[in-house]
Amino acid sequence: MKIYLVGGAVRDSLLNLPIKDRDYMVVGATPEQMLAQGYKQVGKDFPVFLHPKTQQEYALARTERKTAAGYGGFSVDAAPSVTLEQDLLRRDLTVNAIAEDDAGNRYDPFNGINDINNRILRHVSDAFIEDPLRVLRVARFAARFHSLGFSIADETKTLMAKISQSGELEALTAERVYIELDKALSSDAPQVFFSVLKECSALTVLFPEIDALFGVPQPEQWHPEIDSGVHTLMVLEQAAKLSNDNAVRFASLVHDLGKALSPKETLPKHHGHGQKGLPLIKALCERFRVPNEYRDLALLVSDQHQNIHNAYELRAETIVKLFDKADFWRKPHRLQQLLLSCEADAKGRTGFELSPYPQASYILQCFKAAADVAVKDIIDAGYKGAEIRLQLTAQRIEAVREIKRDLEK
Repeated sequence: MKIYLVGGAVRDSLLNLPIKDRDYMVVGATPEQMLAQGYKQVGKDFPVFLHPKTQQEYALARTERKTAAGYGGFSVDAAPSVTLEQDLLRRDLTVNAIAEDDAGNRYDPFNGINDINNRILRHVSDAFIEDPLRVLRVARFAARFHSLGFSIADETKTLMAKISQSGELEALTAERVYIELDKALSSDAPQVFFSVLKECSALTVLFPEIDALFGVPQPEQWHPEIDSGVHTLMVLEQAAKLSNDNAVRFASLVHDLGKALSPKETLPKHHGHGQKGLPLIKALCERFRVPNEYRDLALLVSDQHQNIHNAYELRAETIVKLFDKADFWRKPHRLQQLLLSCEADAKGRTGFELSPYPQASYILQCFKAAADVAVKDIIDAGYKGAEIRLQLTAQRIEAVREIKRDLEK
């Protein structure tokens, strides 16, 4: 029995990045031997075991054979005769197909170290095409390592396009797609994930609502980049710079889906696009089982981002109504999330990347003034029942009016 550190831990150590998880490959062992040494087997489909003390994963070296469509359509052979190189051959990218023994010796049969040094994401073998999930994984790695200068090898892009055109992507489960989406949103450059999917024709299969934005024009006066799809990726890029919150990043990604529904005769204008996008956001979230937190914020941003952009022109009554509708009184953190997405939207335009967004501080000022209205004082004044709510709203509106008056002085 020989044990090797494999995958991301070896890759990230070569890149001088923090190592989050350590996965190990075991060559020359049987499940019975692993169990006898105190390892606990997890899962039924793959021979993976948890170390009795560290709880880290140890997988028996294995080969795979394609038997059906989709991510899970493989038969596995984990016999003790499977070699180190055979196991590494089934992996997706050369940078992930490097092993290291306990003495620090590295085994790199597919030149992954050379590809790391040259900043190339390259498939290990033509078996890459058998697993549709790899399209999403490579796009995610491209997003994660974008700041390090990584790019995808042309021949790997070709295989990704073949997978996209084969119908295999439709076999992916919603859970697997969402996991990759969420990991991509966590990267430093999540917009790269979607640009890669666009380039290999996977975007139209998996995220048609986003793909439909490309080629849809916007007024050049406000959007020098013109294209709605380009703008969407620019907004996501800005959201990643402003916040580590994936809910904010997701909301920023889908805030303009309604622009794809604007009548051609009204282009490049998009009247009511925020409200038109709500059913599209709901459908996308339902399809991939997106968390309610992400969905609810995305719906709020789509519905209200235009109001926030026009904050200085809004009446005090409208501002308080917005606060009521979104229930910011109980969920003040959601107001901050909304404002971050709106700021990303404003900055996600060619030439506006460094522009200030004073609307955010203004709305926060209005909210603080309105939230400072004390219900106790209203009750002490003798108001009861429904009158309390009416008086509370009236005083909140007056508090916002005071802010507006101060700005106009």
